[in-house]
Amino acid sequence: MTVRKLQQKRGWAWNLAVPIIKPLLLATTTREWIGGEKIPESGGFILALNHVSHVDPLTAAHIVYDHGRLPRYLAKSGLFKTRLGAWFFTAAGQIPVERLTKNAVGAYDAAVEAVRRGECVVVYPEGTITRDPDGWPMTGKSGAARIALATGCPVIPVGQWGAQALLAPYAKKPDLFPRKKIRMIVGDPVDLSDLLDQPRSGAVVQEATDRIMAAITGLVEEVRGEKAPPERFDMRKAGVRQIGNPHKQPRKKDRA
Repeated sequence: MTVRKLQQKRGWAWNLAVPIIKPLLLATTTREWIGGEKIPESGGFILALNHVSHVDPLTAAHIVYDHGRLPRYLAKSGLFKTRLGAWFFTAAGQIPVERLTKNAVGAYDAAVEAVRRGECVVVYPEGTITRDPDGWPMTGKSGAARIALATGCPVIPVGQWGAQALLAPYAKKPDLFPRKKIRMIVGDPVDLSDLLDQPRSGAVVQEATDRIMAAITGLVEEVRGEKAPPERFDMRKAGVRQIGNPHKQPRKKDRA
């Protein structure tokens, strides 16, 4: 496994987080990383992964950081609601997203600007932890595709599996021991070259989204050694909540 030295300046938030989080991950997980050298050494790009656990951002940060880059996440806005959270996550370069609202446009603009500055922007195109009963990738949202089409940056797909054993979806306590194996396969850039000069229609954005999700799903099949269902799970068609714990009853104000 090739490990690259970080070339970017970390800043105080990363200087605080890395000595705490990395030893915890090393103590509670083992890692099988395949294709990590495909993470670009420089320049702006999107890293697009499937989403199986709330611990995913930490395991993704691990592989990105150990290959010489600092990840910038499209993170749910709730993490920024406290003064301390806003102070820390902003200093770490993370981008707040108000999901399912028109204010999400601001996150898109910030992500485009970050890519153009040469940053690694990590996106979970499903938008939330998968609702698929067997943990397979769902249909994707358009954010990663729209950022890529606006900037022409590479989209690097990643299929990952194992984080859900460390912290099950919406569980309150992690299962720390024995150590859990985290497997990640980094794929080749998704080919969107034929779409870049086309008008930014809904059909073009959907095609780019479908290609990104197909690449991720293929890598998840490889990492799991199984075949995904022929049709990806669609939250809207299934009538399940698109954000939050799908097993909890929504609050009255959420149902209004």
